[in-house]
Amino acid sequence: MNKNSEYVHGYSDRETYRLSDQANTLAELLHSDTFYSAGSIVLEAGCGTGAQTIILSKNSPKAKIISVDVSQESLIKASALNLHNVSFQIADIFNLPFNEESFDHVFICFVLEHLQEPLKALHCLKKVLKKGGSITVIEGDHGSCYFYPESEEAHKTIQCLIDIQASVKGNSLIGRQVFPLLKNAEFKNVRVSPRMVYVDSSKPQLVDGFTKKTFIAMVKGVKYQALNLGMIDELTWEKGINDLYRTTNSDGTFCYTFFKGIATKG
Repeated sequence: MNKNSEYVHGYSDRETYRLSDQANTLAELLHSDTFYSAGSIVLEAGCGTGAQTIILSKNSPKAKIISVDVSQESLIKASALNLHNVSFQIADIFNLPFNEESFDHVFICFVLEHLQEPLKALHCLKKVLKKGGSITVIEGDHGSCYFYPESEEAHKTIQCLIDIQASVKGNSLIGRQVFPLLKNAEFKNVRVSPRMVYVDSSKPQLVDGFTKKTFIAMVKGVKYQALNLGMIDELTWEKGINDLYRTTNSDGTFCYTFFKGIATKG
């Protein structure tokens, strides 16, 4: 994160738990092909409380990882993880305290969606990446969400989250833009793969960890902002949230797509 952004989900303990649930539930889907060789120097940009950092450290135990964030509060929580190959420090993505071409790899996950200038952020990260080094970008896209049973009210609650994030110059639909962002930042060998989460009652871990504790929890987190801004009335909100929970029943389904981009610096 950076000083010119606003993290729409806040910094509460509840949000810390939600991020942890999300990371653990999606570890295989998003990170099974993310690993760095021994001796590699890796920059994790916008590490937050370290939910993704735990997985990076585990997957690449012999790489040196430097994880940065603009929030001192988040870094205190992240540092308490005591990861053996990770050092945490406060830093703004737009004003990184590193020399050019300092890192073999850059990793950034669920961060660009919160930035007013995601393309500028990629250019800043590119400067500290060595020639031939790789960047990995992972983002979600709330517009990719669909479910059964269908519900107009449920879609309205999701739209509240999308609109609130847009109101602070963020973009929760940025997943579909990962490819053009990397291309416009002049990275080479850009490859983007969609990572769809499909959930039904035969996958109880995803029902609990993703649909309930990640996605619905994220939507519920903007309730009072949405009501105070007049985006939705409380009866519609409550029905929408209840309808989202209805998708977690034995005959319900829920789908969401993340986008993972990998590219190199020419």
